[in-house]
Amino acid sequence: MTDIPPSAECEHALPGWFLAIRRAVDGVTTGLNVLGTLLIVLIMILVNADVIGRGMFNNPVSGVPEMVSMSIVAIVFLQVAQAFRKGRLTRTEALPDYIEARSPGLRMGMEILFGVAAGFLVWQIFSASVPLFEKAWIRNTFEGTVGDFTAPIWPVKLVILIGCLALLVQIVLSTLSVVLRLAARGRSA
Repeated sequence: MTDIPPSAECEHALPGWFLAIRRAVDGVTTGLNVLGTLLIVLIMILVNADVIGRGMFNNPVSGVPEMVSMSIVAIVFLQVAQAFRKGRLTRTEALPDYIEARSPGLRMGMEILFGVAAGFLVWQIFSASVPLFEKAWIRNTFEGTVGDFTAPIWPVKLVILIGCLALLVQIVLSTLSVVLRLAARGRSA
């Protein structure tokens, strides 16, 4: 569901309480995205330090592969809600655009169906990730080699949960905006 900023006429169809909630959630989503970007910068610095340390001083930075692999997962989940909000997740618009040209209401129905299915899928990912976080937290599971480099994995598991919740909230808001626009369209008809 692309959630490209709606036109002015669509904005009038959405109630003020909804727009206020949306602004607050969008602020949190943007903050998570910024954290993901900062993590990318930190990883770039770390990889460069490792390459320079290895090449010039024959002294690589310990744990770089482990930190990079854990960071990639964290970056994805920190930024996925923003990607959804901006309509940047991969999806084809050919069929929905074709249907919208003939029946805008049917397109909105498809968007609602997509939102429900996407929300269910993200909820399943979240539900499956909760026990993994709990296990990593309780057992203090780590990545790396004892004596060389170790890092706990629970922070990444927590980021997965936060990212899933942020994405789920964005999906719910996006779907609710379609429902509200459809209801407003029905009232004006």
